[in-house]
This record gives sequence, structure tokens and C-alpha cells, in this order.
Amino acid sequence: MPSDALLVLAIGGNALIRDRQHESIPDQYGMVCALADEVAAMIDAGWRVVVTHGNGPQVGFILRRSELALAEVPPVPMDYAGADIQGAVGYMFVKALHNAFRRRGVQRQAVAVVTQTVVERSDPAFANPTKPIGSHMEQARAQALADKYHWTVREDAGRGWRRVVPSPRPKAIVETEVIRSLAREGYVVVACGGGGIPVVEDVDGDLRGVEAVIDKDFASGLLARQLGAEALVLPTGVEKVALDFNKPTQRWLDRMTLAEARRHMAEDQFDKGSMGPKVAALVEFVSGGGSLGLITDPPNITRALRGETGTRVVAN
Repeated sequence: MPSDALLVLAIGGNALIRDRQHESIPDQYGMVCALADEVAAMIDAGWRVVVTHGNGPQVGFILRRSELALAEVPPVPMDYAGADIQGAVGYMFVKALHNAFRRRGVQRQAVAVVTQTVVERSDPAFANPTKPIGSHMEQARAQALADKYHWTVREDAGRGWRRVVPSPRPKAIVETEVIRSLAREGYVVVACGGGGIPVVEDVDGDLRGVEAVIDKDFASGLLARQLGAEALVLPTGVEKVALDFNKPTQRWLDRMTLAEARRHMAEDQFDKGSMGPKVAALVEFVSGGGSLGLITDPPNITRALRGETGTRVVAN
């Protein structure tokens, strides 16, 4: 397919953290460097690449720091926390990509774009916040913070109380044309971090940030469709997608047509908190005109693009 075909690579925030013992910024940067080498290999193979990334753990760290400092400074709003992470993780990728390109002699330059994602205030998610963020707390403290800052808090599976925020579906990427222009000029664009900073349009058309979390896979799929990308790659923790995952009847999939993927989704084959959104995002992308949806683990991305491993989602 390459010969300057456009690929969107959507990297999860958890992909930057190997385990609980390696959560520091230098540890995360080490993971970014390994991913930068994969991106450089894709460019060598003829792809133009746009990189998106998650931010769940990283935003959690910002919010935890904010909680610890509440006696001294006001809390960090969700949209600003997302903007902070877009800048910080974007910097990691731009630096790592610069170094990887220099070593390989790749004549490309990376650039990070702070990205806003439009959601609708009428989205049902705003009436039923479900996405836990921040740390666990005692009920009394959680309720006191909820009263003071107008948070919604809920008990979290016996582990304590946590703040919860809406997770609305993305409707538009504000900076799509900027990203398109940069990608067309040959830049490797890092964008849509954490699904994008959630914003709503008011009656005058002005944008306003909202306290919410946007699913990174759905936002990346939307961006890929708006850009007219040929491929959408969603790295995860396994080399391939499985049916009957972790059961004696487990079987790995090399390929799914849209019809097969929709049937497996209807049968609840994919966990709604992990693989489900990935498969759903690829179904939306391919049904919207994309040629290839791909799921694999980070070390196998280049091999999967050659058709040697991974799970492919195709039209038929």
C-alpha cells in the first residue's frame, strides 16, 4: 500500500508505562524512544505517519499532584490537565523522533499540535458520568471535595471513592486541517493526545473546555477518517485479537471483515474497557472508507504492516 500512503498510529497512554516500577518521566521517555524507532521504520517503508496517544495514567498523575496541593493552590481543570499532557508527551515524541530520524538518516521533522475535540453537550454521557479519574479517597473527603468543586463522586468497587467524569463521543477535531497540511508537507505530526481536549461550542460558536475524558481510539479513528488516511493502527498489549480470550477455547484472529467484527462485537467477545473500543474504532474507520485497520503489540507493528502478524480489519 505505501508510496506515501497516510497512516494514523494511536498509542495508548499505558504503552508508555512498562509496569508500576517504571512510571517516572525518564522511564516513559525510554518507551517513547522505542516507539520512535517503529515510526522511523514505517517512514522507511514509505508511509506518512500521524501519531496520536492516550494519557490516562499521565493525567491521573497530574490530578493526584493537584489533589495533594489543594490546600495551597486551586485544582487543575480536566481540559487544562489534558493540555498539559499533550505538551509534555508531545515533547517526548518530537525529541525522540528527531533523534531516531537523525540516526537513520530520515529526512523528516516531527511537530506536536495541541488538539481540541468537539463533543456535544447533549451527549448522554454528561448526564451519567462514569469514567473514574484521580485517586481513591475516603467517602467523607470525596463528598467534601464534590461539594466544594461541584464534582461527581462514586464508590469504586470497594476500593474507595473516586471522582467520575463523562466520556462523550468525539464529533470533530478542530485542528484537522492544520494536521492535514502538515502531514501533506511531510511532517510527522503528533496530535489528538488523550483523545483531544474536550470542548463544546456555545450558541455563538465559541469553544469552551469541559470536564470530560474522550476515548483515544474513537478520537483517533475520527481523525483518521477526516484525514482520509489509508490505515489506522491501534497498538495494544497483545500481538493479535482473540475470541474467547483467556478461555480454554481461545483462538487468535489474523483477519476480520466488517461483518465478522460486528458479529463478534454483538456477541460481547471483546472487553468493553479494553479491546472493545479498539475493534469498534476500526469498524468505524474501515466502514468510513479506510483500507486497513490493524491491532498488534508495539514490537510487532512493522511486521504487522507487512502482513506477517497482527489482526487486520478489512471491508470484506
